[in-house]
Amino acid sequence: MTVHLTTLNNGFRIVSHEMPSVESASVGVWVGAGTRNEPAEVNGVAHLLEHMAFKGTERRSAVDIAEEIETVGGHLNAYTSRESTVYYAKVLKDDVPLALDILADILQNATFDDEELKRERAVVLQEIGQAHDTPDDLIFDNFQLTAYPDQPLGRPVLGSADVVRGMTRETIMEYMRQAYASDRMVLAAAGRVDHDALVKFAERRFGGLQPNGSLISEPAQYGGGEQRVDRDLEQLHLVLGFPGVSYGDDDFYAATIMSTLFGGGMSSRLFQEIREKRGLVYSIYSFASYYSDGGLFGIYAGTGDAEAESLMQSVCEEIVRLPDTIREEEVIRARNQLKAGTLMSLESTGSRCDQLGQQTLAFGAPVPLDEQVLRIEAVDVESVARFAHRTFSGRPTIAAIGPSKQLPGLDSVTGMLVM
Repeated sequence: MTVHLTTLNNGFRIVSHEMPSVESASVGVWVGAGTRNEPAEVNGVAHLLEHMAFKGTERRSAVDIAEEIETVGGHLNAYTSRESTVYYAKVLKDDVPLALDILADILQNATFDDEELKRERAVVLQEIGQAHDTPDDLIFDNFQLTAYPDQPLGRPVLGSADVVRGMTRETIMEYMRQAYASDRMVLAAAGRVDHDALVKFAERRFGGLQPNGSLISEPAQYGGGEQRVDRDLEQLHLVLGFPGVSYGDDDFYAATIMSTLFGGGMSSRLFQEIREKRGLVYSIYSFASYYSDGGLFGIYAGTGDAEAESLMQSVCEEIVRLPDTIREEEVIRARNQLKAGTLMSLESTGSRCDQLGQQTLAFGAPVPLDEQVLRIEAVDVESVARFAHRTFSGRPTIAAIGPSKQLPGLDSVTGMLVM
């Protein structure tokens, strides 16, 4: 495996994995700034900026950007998360220079035309409306808000309609000046790429960026609590969660293994007990979210109003009995699932590129594959049990959307979780 990392004098980093057996490449720029770096009064600006970057530069119109990448059969896209914003492309190997040129152009020469901004605000407002009409998506924003109340990490990535309506060109440009600093940016590439060529391009096109942009970075403060939104729906959408760990925590791999064996697939405890044996849900799974200074562990389920009480009781029973009943074969199965997923990701240039970008932002460099495998294999029954006790001892968070009259309240659930 050929992985290279170079840092320019201004702190801009270039990381690549050369994969000679493929004919394509994925390239992108990872920016270490997202929703948690926004002031409350402009919540959603990172996401709106991501949209506006594609709406025209000094050299290209929005149509030009779309046509140039699609003329060569390529794909260009972006996404915003709570701690990063990512712009990426996938192209054939000969078209890597074009993809890089477009990425550099939209990240440094976007014009943020007022007419384009007016149209794109309307698009984002439609996106916010769609999210509010999709309870199995909205429930996770509500969960995040309840777990991290009154702080940037709890706010929605899309922002609110009222705030987005008021965003101006100057608002976006000011956020970009603060957030898109060279030492918070990573150019990542995987596939048929040449690292030296990437470095030369970065020196030429990103070498003039300045480091040390000022950004809000309020520490994560888990709160927990309860939020219910009563809606006339056929199903109750529910998330029960707890404080988790950061991606730099010693229990990171234990957390991932526990999530896998507890609710990560058809063989998991939650799926087998709650769906297969008791028939209380159609969908149930656990998840772990990791941040630079905190995290969340959660369980999502969709159920009917009549089943809500039995569902919560059953989930709490599974939580309480988990630490003392973990079997070695469960841990082995979960480890194998995680190892397989890690190794299979190497077969996709897009997945590998994303992995390189995110790990370089998080740790300063990609985590070697053999180190990842060793850490996965080091997780045993005791470490998963320890993490389970650590996690489920925390104050719970409950978020619910739909008919929730039969759902037990926070105090009742807390009582059910005594170990």
